[in-house]
Amino acid sequence: MTNLAERLDRARQVQGAFGQSPVQMREPQALSSQGTAKRPVDPFAAVKERVHQELMDSLGPRLYDPHLPESELAAQVRATLQQVIDAEQTPLSHADRIKISQDISDDILGHGPLEPYLRDTEVSEIMVNGPHSIYIERSGKLYPVDAQFADDAHLRRTIDKIVSRVGRRVDESSPLVDARLPDGSRVNAVVPPIALDGSLLTIRKFSADPFTDRDLISFGTFSVAVRDFLQACVLGRRNIIISGGTGSGKTTTLNVISSFIPEDERIVTIEDAAELQLRQDHVLRLESRPSNIEGRGAIPIRELVRNSLRMRPDRIVVGEVRDGAALDMLQAMNTGHDGSLTTVHANTPRDSLSRLETMVLMAGVDLPVRAIREQVAGAVDLIIQQTRLKDGSRRIVAITEVVGMEGEVVTLQDIFTFDYSAGRDESGRFRGQLVPTGIRPKFTQELADLGVELPFTLFSRVGL
Repeated sequence: MTNLAERLDRARQVQGAFGQSPVQMREPQALSSQGTAKRPVDPFAAVKERVHQELMDSLGPRLYDPHLPESELAAQVRATLQQVIDAEQTPLSHADRIKISQDISDDILGHGPLEPYLRDTEVSEIMVNGPHSIYIERSGKLYPVDAQFADDAHLRRTIDKIVSRVGRRVDESSPLVDARLPDGSRVNAVVPPIALDGSLLTIRKFSADPFTDRDLISFGTFSVAVRDFLQACVLGRRNIIISGGTGSGKTTTLNVISSFIPEDERIVTIEDAAELQLRQDHVLRLESRPSNIEGRGAIPIRELVRNSLRMRPDRIVVGEVRDGAALDMLQAMNTGHDGSLTTVHANTPRDSLSRLETMVLMAGVDLPVRAIREQVAGAVDLIIQQTRLKDGSRRIVAITEVVGMEGEVVTLQDIFTFDYSAGRDESGRFRGQLVPTGIRPKFTQELADLGVELPFTLFSRVGL
């Protein structure tokens, strides 16, 4: 049940959702100075304005009744909306009436023109490049769509609706914000004056039903043999880092690998915006908090990592390390919290180690580079490198073991690598998959001591 303050805020937001006058809405399509056509004018804008206003007049107080459940409110909105549209004098086809009803309902109860794409399970990302330009990602490819907001104020109301639900704010003094939708989808918003051409909104969707290891196998992200190897590493309490670029699928892989953690272990997850969907019973979820309007009260990832050490965790899962929290994470891995998992942004396994060094220095601790590298070499056991290939698929392209130190250098060895030589099929999709290099990891005996056996055939190149 939504509280009174949220209902009042929503009522204020929806009252202006179709704020342009009917005359402005009916302006003919014009040309820009370059001679290109401007965005198309909504032919039903005036009708939507009248229907929207009549709906507000009819339902007004009930929209912010704190005792009215969301489901009942939605039912009343849709029923009243149907009555208002039926009474509309403008000749409308059945399809037009359904479209108008859906648009207004989405704006009052959901996220306006974004709702159809939030409902579409094939859409993985929504990118709003200003009120009149929306792109979606489907099957790893970007496509422009016809949907648009009425103006930047309409887009800002949608952004405010999203971020206020998780206790965050976005305005001129704080123009950047990370938030999430109720289903865990990641949201990033940037507003003027930082965004020069209108507010920007990016939504990374998450499936209501989290992907499993079987799903990633079917997608080609990894093979059955690699799944078995990663499961053995998690059961054997190896510290694992998932490395990759933006949108490469790191969080999805982290979520799947986390599912291998035994049910009887206590797991603490730490994230900027809660996305992980662990199915174990004993999971404690922590989320960082930005500063308030007075610049106080911020609780960064680093502080949460330090605090998690006092919560008796068996495993610590950090959604992503991007600053001085890397030092605390490495220390946790080195001081009895084996089996911890996290992600970093990097292009190669070697680059991920360089990134960790840089982030440790960001902690403001004056440590020599060799000491940092010894910390990294002692803490990290395995690096999983993931990337989004040219065909749009997200694949693990390398699984690399951190062996130790040789002089001043952290030594690595690849256990699995991606077979690019397999080429592509008729549709341009890469045929290759992860193949073993023939090298068995150095920690094989340590896993055996814990009762986790790695069969020799797992690393054999026979038959490749």
